[in-house]
Amino acid sequence: MALTRRISSSIPHYFGFAESATRSVVRVPDLDPKFKIGILASKQDHCLVDLLHRWQEGRLPVEITCVISNHERGPNTHVIRFLERNNIPYHYLNTTKENKREGEILELVLDTDFLILSGNFLRTYGKDVINIHHGLLPSFKGGNPSKQAFDAGVKLIGATSHFVTEELDSGPIIEQMVERVSHRDNLESFVQKSENLERQCLAKAMRSYCELRVLPYEENRTVVF
Repeated sequence: MALTRRISSSIPHYFGFAESATRSVVRVPDLDPKFKIGILASKQDHCLVDLLHRWQEGRLPVEITCVISNHERGPNTHVIRFLERNNIPYHYLNTTKENKREGEILELVLDTDFLILSGNFLRTYGKDVINIHHGLLPSFKGGNPSKQAFDAGVKLIGATSHFVTEELDSGPIIEQMVERVSHRDNLESFVQKSENLERQCLAKAMRSYCELRVLPYEENRTVVF
């Protein structure tokens, strides 16, 4: 889902782990082993659940090695039951500003192919991390940005999936999607449209990456075939 590069006291949305896009790789998807990925999940489930179901249906050419989150999920939740049925470990790590648990996270993802965290973590991990975030930043940040945007009457929302770098939410962009909203939307439909964009954007970015169709271009850009 997630493929991952940056961690704070609140783990950002979803990330994924894989070989660096800057390396030359020849891969035949039907013959080569699937990319091993680890998922760093925030409190929201929508992107995580979407990735898990796409994986289950064979629509993502990856092997999910684990899910890591700084939010504890109960044993009877949909996510935990799904992970248990499919033998995917779930690791709850209570992070703080003083202790981001990066050493423990690194140990859990050493065998993965792609991910997103602090500069030291990124240098040690040495592989790619992919992040997804809504298109309401930076205009609406802090608590409940969707409600802020809804109250402000925005007409266009979006989602961005990008490689993670040491600078927050500024890595090379892999995929972006937008959708119009209007006065006909209430807060519930507004949030639903935003979450749908995040799910679709992350899944498309992951598929492009796993099919080796993402190439670095200039200093902070990508070419996606």
